[in-house]
Amino acid sequence: MGKTQSGSPMDPAARRRLTRRSILAASAGAAAALSAVGANVVRTETPAVAHGQLRAEPLIPGRNRGIILYSVRDRISAAPDDSGVPYGFERVLARIAELGYKEVEFAGYTQNTQILGRQITPAEIRKILDDNGLTANGTHASINPATFEQQMDIAETLGMKNIGTGSDPTNSSYPSDWDAAADVWNELGRQARRRGLRLYTHNHDAAYSFLLDKGPLDANGRPTRSSGTRRLEYFFRKTDPRYVFFELDIYWAYVARFKHQKYVDRWGREKTDLFDPILNVVSQSRRFPLFHAKDGNRNSALANGYEMTPLGEGDINFQQFFQTIGDADFRHANWEQDTAPGGAANPGQSLDFAALSYTNMSELTIYRR
Repeated sequence: MGKTQSGSPMDPAARRRLTRRSILAASAGAAAALSAVGANVVRTETPAVAHGQLRAEPLIPGRNRGIILYSVRDRISAAPDDSGVPYGFERVLARIAELGYKEVEFAGYTQNTQILGRQITPAEIRKILDDNGLTANGTHASINPATFEQQMDIAETLGMKNIGTGSDPTNSSYPSDWDAAADVWNELGRQARRRGLRLYTHNHDAAYSFLLDKGPLDANGRPTRSSGTRRLEYFFRKTDPRYVFFELDIYWAYVARFKHQKYVDRWGREKTDLFDPILNVVSQSRRFPLFHAKDGNRNSALANGYEMTPLGEGDINFQQFFQTIGDADFRHANWEQDTAPGGAANPGQSLDFAALSYTNMSELTIYRR
């Protein structure tokens, strides 16, 4: 029976995934299985393979394959334990590098103080990155004018080129609130650019719901119907493309496609508009340097229409997505799975899922002439 890094039996679904992977690609499946039981597997860039007039290349270049540490937050924040699973920045980042990841997106800069007897510093984290050949490509920090200078200082220390947040610029349905947010983000984006940084925001599904911008007004004088414009699409137009950038969470974009299909127009008629995540990126192509490569299985019984899985084990077509949007050198894919931590019963699960997800990301291939 397969086991995780913690030594506990692997659940039947996980065993089925690994078996299916081994049928599709024996060598990659074996590597994933070794990673899942805690073996040290060092991964390298898949070389281009020529056959006739075609050559096969990695769809996502190895140097642009990353992970947001939120996926392994349980092990970053863990106190020293005897599970055999890495804990804290030094051990977890070393393991991530072993798996093959080259980039890291941060979701906080703290670990358990029992590790060092105090809190780790950004400079110490930077040394761990450098020692493991890792690059910081972004962060989910709190973006507001009062602390933005401090956040940029940390970003510079860590060597990252992008600084961002995991929250939408506003949770409002009304254009006036998005206008106010755009003013703030344009100014902060200017400040970031002066320091060689790109400011970005990350979407959840609500960011692609419809604005209330037309029709009769409510008791507070606000519109009650929609022109069919989606919130973040409006924000695209209101922000300066030189200063404000975006990280598409692919999973939440497909949840938006499932959830946010209908709106009521100014005349009270129900309209249907199906959101297309690929066209969303292509229409603002150079504003999307970062992506959350997050997968999910379709399940229409759930409110979101999907449930999260390791990358490559769900129903989202990442091959189609990344091949169609193109510009592989510009795009950086960070694996994320909010549900990766396995809790006390399975402390190794998040790193096991990181191993499987890296293998599946590395197998995405593009064929060129």
